[in-house]
Amino acid sequence: MFDYMKYMRQDKLPLIWCAGCGDGIVLKSMLRAIDKIGLDQNEVCMVSGIGCSSRLTGYVDFNTLHTTHGRAIPFATGVKMAKPELTVIVVTGDGDATAIGGNHYIHAARRNIDITVILFNNNIYGMTGGQVSPTTPIGKKASTAPFGNPENSFNISGLAEAAGASFVARGTVHDAIPLEKYIEKAIRKKGFSVVEVMTPCPTAYGRRNKLGNGAAMIKQLKEDTVPLSRAQKMSDEELQDKIITGVLVDVERPEYTDNYQKLIERFKG
Repeated sequence: MFDYMKYMRQDKLPLIWCAGCGDGIVLKSMLRAIDKIGLDQNEVCMVSGIGCSSRLTGYVDFNTLHTTHGRAIPFATGVKMAKPELTVIVVTGDGDATAIGGNHYIHAARRNIDITVILFNNNIYGMTGGQVSPTTPIGKKASTAPFGNPENSFNISGLAEAAGASFVARGTVHDAIPLEKYIEKAIRKKGFSVVEVMTPCPTAYGRRNKLGNGAAMIKQLKEDTVPLSRAQKMSDEELQDKIITGVLVDVERPEYTDNYQKLIERFKG
């Protein structure tokens, strides 16, 4: 049996996540991936912003930074520039990364800096009041949209791909083993990597939209999921409201800290 406790700050337990929240599944998948790679805890720096997912850095026994809302990626950029030998992982949510942190997300992908972003997408601002986030589906209710959200939502993975990320994958908490593999591949990849994780918020999102408890929402994720290999053979109509999972992008591109080091070497003399 895998020993999760060796990576945890046990004095910070128990977790404060709501019953039925998928964040714990993501945490365990991430720890298994780190263990499989064989990273020493001192070789890892995890950075988070504000939100339910961002509480994760307080529970794990790595070098950690719990930063301000939307600013996890620029803090992580500073860490990677100062200590390029570290494995830098950002833990963030759909609101934290793509609303107040949206420009940072786009430009880190454009630079292709060697950071791995684990982005928990629960379609809502869960911790801060249940407001509409950039990924709240059109028509769904939130504290700031009591009659239904009138806005179109972001395709988070598509946004990273368009901005220039080297690796993009999407998984769900229903399929924890594939999720672990996506995270492992993302960490191993040289360049900006994103793993978007679809995870339920039964409290702020599920209750308001009458979607049932956490188990029911995870079951719905299963029913809504289409693997990329199958999605490529389906029409746009068939893919309406479906979640496409798998490795969406895996390309080689110049990495920012390498380019910066070459610039330093060029002008040293």
